[in-house]
Amino acid sequence: MNKFLTLPLFFILNYFYSATLLLSLILFYNDSDSLMHFKHLAYLTNVLLFIILASISLSALSSSSSSSWSHALSMYGDYKYGKQFSHFEYANPDAPKGGVFKQATIGSFDSLNSFIVKGNAASGSNMIYDTLLKQSSDEPFTGYGLIASSIKVADDFSSVSFKINPNARFHDGINIQASDVKFSLELLLEKGAPFYRSYYAGVKEITIDSPSQVSFYFSEKGNRELPLIVGQIPIFPEHFWKDKDFSKTDLTIPLGSSAYKIKSFSAGKRITYERVKDYWAKDLPVNKGIYNFDSMIFDYYRDAGVAFEAFKSGAFDYRLESSAKRWATGYKGELFESQKIITQKISDQTPQGMQGFWFNLRNDKFKDKDVRKAISLLFDFEWANKTLFHSSYTRINSFYSGSELATAKEISADEALVLAPYKDQLASSVFDSLSLPVTRGDGNVREQMRRAVKLFEKAGYQLKDSKMQDKEGKQFTFEFLLYSKDFERIVHPFRQNLQRVGIKTSIRLVDVSQFINRLNNFDFDIVTMRKGQSISPGNEQLGYWGCDSAMEVGTSNWSGVCLPVLDKLVQQLITSRSRKELVSITKALDRVLLNEFIVIPQWYLPAYRIAYWNKYSHPDTAPIYELGLSTWWLTKAEQIL
Repeated sequence: MNKFLTLPLFFILNYFYSATLLLSLILFYNDSDSLMHFKHLAYLTNVLLFIILASISLSALSSSSSSSWSHALSMYGDYKYGKQFSHFEYANPDAPKGGVFKQATIGSFDSLNSFIVKGNAASGSNMIYDTLLKQSSDEPFTGYGLIASSIKVADDFSSVSFKINPNARFHDGINIQASDVKFSLELLLEKGAPFYRSYYAGVKEITIDSPSQVSFYFSEKGNRELPLIVGQIPIFPEHFWKDKDFSKTDLTIPLGSSAYKIKSFSAGKRITYERVKDYWAKDLPVNKGIYNFDSMIFDYYRDAGVAFEAFKSGAFDYRLESSAKRWATGYKGELFESQKIITQKISDQTPQGMQGFWFNLRNDKFKDKDVRKAISLLFDFEWANKTLFHSSYTRINSFYSGSELATAKEISADEALVLAPYKDQLASSVFDSLSLPVTRGDGNVREQMRRAVKLFEKAGYQLKDSKMQDKEGKQFTFEFLLYSKDFERIVHPFRQNLQRVGIKTSIRLVDVSQFINRLNNFDFDIVTMRKGQSISPGNEQLGYWGCDSAMEVGTSNWSGVCLPVLDKLVQQLITSRSRKELVSITKALDRVLLNEFIVIPQWYLPAYRIAYWNKYSHPDTAPIYELGLSTWWLTKAEQIL
């Protein structure tokens, strides 16, 4: 019942009840039959009053359990841009449109679907899809309406509803509806990569409230991140996919809805995206000054060195450099001195995550933590940084390195409080000082060798006849799986140190497709990978460290770690009620992970090293949490239009 109708009715009936009560007192002394009649009338009036009061209370309760519709959604309720904002501060709304932006990528591709395990998807193939929300790049985790015109979240975070923008449509002109949203989630859960099943595990139900409204209901209350996560779902057209196999690896050009669509490709060599001139969302504030190039081209190269030479010859326009040696020695000469090619080192404020040598804990040889710790001791970062990297890097000492989420050497009071309930389940070393081994950088690792041998002996091995042998006399051996030849020069010195304590190793260099296939199917001993992190970690951590994800083909839990305490900490992280609490829990999680020695930490550089031909411009204000290539434009594009 409408509370604006019930309130006046309440006062009328209350007045009537008071009148009948007064009249009954008068009749008490005069007429017993009339008295009985008015008693019944007063009783009925009282019942009606109770019903109306209950209706008012339920109405108030209902209005307090669900917030109002909003243009944006933030983890903790605060967002930078108001309802009438015109554009993101890091975008230039007057940026001219036009031109081509070419870049290189390494490897090959045999698929245009980046959402499944099978195949190797073409670079950029996921950018043809719009999502319900668009995340801003100058806030930790805030989404603004894209396909969704407005959002409403329950106060207890048990559900979220989205109204679909009536103008939202796919590239074939068909409107995006709530049924497409429901179809997209169900498609990812059924046929997408295993990551999505853990990422969206908290979604209990999705309902189509109307053709233009959809609601997600969650299995638990208090998960502040989940409404934002479902807002990131790429929306697939049901009418396109209903008679196709989403899980199949092929090169069928998919139908999207974003600013770009696939124009053409040459399998394994090149893919070209063209800007959609009548893109439905081009004038939305979240897109003003963004997606300025008419064409985006990715050219494929087998080797990073070959790609670098191609870049200098003008074969493509932009390069993100990953090699410290090449950055220090390769970007010299007339092209760079004359500023025909611009080089820049731009601050990267995103968490750097963990780059390292990841152990496959599914293999028996790596199940003992002492073995993993012993091997870790023999990676001489100080020597590698000085000799190979021109002292460019900082040693990674956290799974959330370069951010406030990283734990410190000494455990904080907040971390200790988070870990207190699990103290009996954790090694005492979790609560001790944490530090990585440090060498003098001169190649002398004798002290580390002595410690490594003792740890191997503790694990049941012995160094005999210059071989680290198990109880059956079998030598300890393992293989480094690589996809980049650049890494061989880093692995070889590491192998030499391992050999000095009797460990036999080998290198297997494969192409990117083979590497991904072997990684997805756990066919490796040690791989070098970087796991990036969000500034607001949450549900994705289940896929990174959860027991349920350890044995899933294509999992993001590369090491296969399974520790019940990690699962519990991630659940606490997901339901954190404030930024402060999230940071404390993440630091505690970080501390437990570091103590498991599932990876040998390598290095990081909190900056982007980029080079580009001097024909592009970008806004003076840069986004905080990404490089922001989507805001660049061709300097002379005005002449093209």
